[in-house]
Amino acid sequence: MNELESDLKSLILKRYGSLKNFADTIHMPWTTLDSILKRGVANSNISNVLKITKALGINAEKLVDGQIVQKSVDNPYTLAAHFDGDEYTATELEDIKAYAEFVKNRRNRNC
Repeated sequence: MNELESDLKSLILKRYGSLKNFADTIHMPWTTLDSILKRGVANSNISNVLKITKALGINAEKLVDGQIVQKSVDNPYTLAAHFDGDEYTATELEDIKAYAEFVKNRRNRNC
């Protein structure tokens, strides 16, 4: 499993608890989801990629380019799919994003 797919798997597990639960939610056979995570997103059927990205609220084009980019009208942000030396896990990136939001909110209260 590549790092992008590993990060995608971590995001799915964080939000849905299990790959099976996520696959059921998006009406995809669990084996198909497992295959996508093992073979790579870029090698997958576009309709399956769109199901995944829609449910997770991430940009499909960026995912195929190797980035997990959360769709947000109010506050877009990018999660890099890889770093030199595997500096952060997907869970750590979520924590970093949450901390950044905390800092922004604290700044807004002090104005």
